[in-house]
Amino acid sequence: MKVEIRSDHILVDGYVNAVGRDSRVIPDRRGNFVEQVVPGTFARALGRGNAIEFRHNHGRVLGGTATGELELREDSIGLRAKARITDAEIIQKARDKKLRGWSFGFKKIADEWEERTDAPSRRYLKDIVLSEVTLVDDTKLPAYPATSVELRGTEESITEYRSSEDEPEYDEERTTPPPADNPAADEPDAETKTANTETLIAGYKARRLKLGKQ
Repeated sequence: MKVEIRSDHILVDGYVNAVGRDSRVIPDRRGNFVEQVVPGTFARALGRGNAIEFRHNHGRVLGGTATGELELREDSIGLRAKARITDAEIIQKARDKKLRGWSFGFKKIADEWEERTDAPSRRYLKDIVLSEVTLVDDTKLPAYPATSVELRGTEESITEYRSSEDEPEYDEERTTPPPADNPAADEPDAETKTANTETLIAGYKARRLKLGKQ
């Protein structure tokens, strides 16, 4: 995840979740399992055109796809997110390097299970409703890079969350231009200016004396 820090906003760019790869073990009331998001699942979800919220720690709303703060697309790696954040608290967390990763919330439409005798079962997510993408800070580190949270009791109303820790790359805006781009860096100081002026005057007087002798 790349975090670009500007004076009044930050830009965040990274992968929310990879496709076609096993997650770490996910604890569940039915037993532990690993999970893969089948390629095309996120693209199908985004193709439905429903508004997807952009949140902080699954709580406060920072914007979303409908209002332009969040852009989402699936590529060959996974679900990629680009976000522009103007919230002062999140900007400060970025300056303090406290942002840690991504999470997303979804409801399952279609999945497939593979039972394995020598390893946890594997779940393939094939179709989902994507409801939110969230930015996670150091106060909400997940116990696992992938976790499941059940909001309500019936199977149809279960919302699941998948979180992933990252190692953000921070790029802070320069407060002063670099020396090569700063014309003032080549400007002589006052002492040098005075010395140069005195040299010019002395040279001028010398030329006048020389001309007077001719």
